[in-house]
Amino acid sequence: MRVYIIDDNETNLMLLKQIVLKTNNSLEIETFLYPGVALARCEESMPDLVLVDYMMPEIDGHEVVRRLRTQPAAQDMPIVMVTASDERSVRQKALDLGATDFIAKPIEPNEVKARLNNLLALRRSHLLLRDRNRWLADEIAIATKAINDREEELIVRLSRAAEFRDTETGAHILRMAQYSRLIAVQLGLDKEDCTLLGRAAPMHDIGKLGIPDSILLKPDRLTAEEMEVMRCHARIGHSILMGSESRLIRLGAEIALTHHEKYDGTGYPTGLAGEAIPLVGRIVAVADVFDALTSARPYKVAWDLEKARDYLEEGREKHFDPKCVDAFMAVWNEVLSVRTKFSDREE
Repeated sequence: MRVYIIDDNETNLMLLKQIVLKTNNSLEIETFLYPGVALARCEESMPDLVLVDYMMPEIDGHEVVRRLRTQPAAQDMPIVMVTASDERSVRQKALDLGATDFIAKPIEPNEVKARLNNLLALRRSHLLLRDRNRWLADEIAIATKAINDREEELIVRLSRAAEFRDTETGAHILRMAQYSRLIAVQLGLDKEDCTLLGRAAPMHDIGKLGIPDSILLKPDRLTAEEMEVMRCHARIGHSILMGSESRLIRLGAEIALTHHEKYDGTGYPTGLAGEAIPLVGRIVAVADVFDALTSARPYKVAWDLEKARDYLEEGREKHFDPKCVDAFMAVWNEVLSVRTKFSDREE
C-alpha cells in the first residue's frame, strides 16, 4: 500500500515519514514539498492514504482535499489533515471538503500510528471488497451470457424444426432476423432492444408446427378453406410461446402473433391497423416478406432485388409501415451484406 505525505517543511516531511514507516515498514511512501507536484502525481497514480499539512503557501490543505475529492479514484481514499490550528472552522471546512481524519501538532507518534493503522486497515478491506464485487460481476456476466447463448441456440433449433416442415431454409430465419435488427437500429431502438429483436425474430413462424402437412407442403395454390387453416399458424405460434418468464420468448410470442398484420388493417389474425400493430410486428413484416420474395422455392423463382424493393414501396401504408420501409431502404448496403453472408447456398 502507498502513502503520500505533503508538507512544505522538509523537517516535518522527514518526521512524518519515519512515523509512517514505524507504523508499517512494508508501506511505499512518497513525500512532496510542493502540493501541485503531489496533485499531479495523484492523477498518475492514486495512493491508498494521503497525509497533508493545512498551512501551506499557494495551495493549502483545504484546496488539496477539494481537488483530490474531484477525482473518482479518490472518492473513498483516506485523507488525513495535519494541522496546528485549533480553530473549529478550519476542521469543519476540511470535513465538508472530504477530509477523513486530523492529526494535531505537535505530533504524538503513538497516536498517529494508531490512526494510520485503522485507516489503512479500512482501506485494505474496502479494496478487497471492491475486487470481490468486480469478480462477482464478471462471473455473473459470464453465467448470464452462457444462459443467453443456450436460450438463443434452443430458439434457433426450435425455429428450424418448424422450417424443416416447410419449404423454407434455415438461412431464411437468419436473414430475416438480421434484416429485422437492421431496421430496428435504423429506427433508433436502443442496443439491447435491437439485439433482442434479432434473437426473437426467428420464432415468427413457429406456429407452422401445428399446420397439417397436406396444407403446409401443398405445391399448388391453397383453397380459401386451406388458407384459413394456414393463417392459424400465427395464433398457434403465440400460444406456444406466450406466458414465458423470459422476455425473449415473450417477444417471440408477440412477433408470431402480429407479423402478418397489415398497416391498413387487412391482415390477420386480428386485423390490427397502423400503430396498433406492435412495432416488432411491423418490423418483422418487412423483413420476412422481402426475404420470402427474394428466395427461390420449389413452387416459385426468386424475385430480383429491384422488383422486391418496388413491392415494398408499393405496399407503403397498405401492407407495411412506411417508417419501417424507409428504415430498410436506408440500410440497403447492409441488407446486401446479410444476403451474401447467409445465402441458401451456404445453408
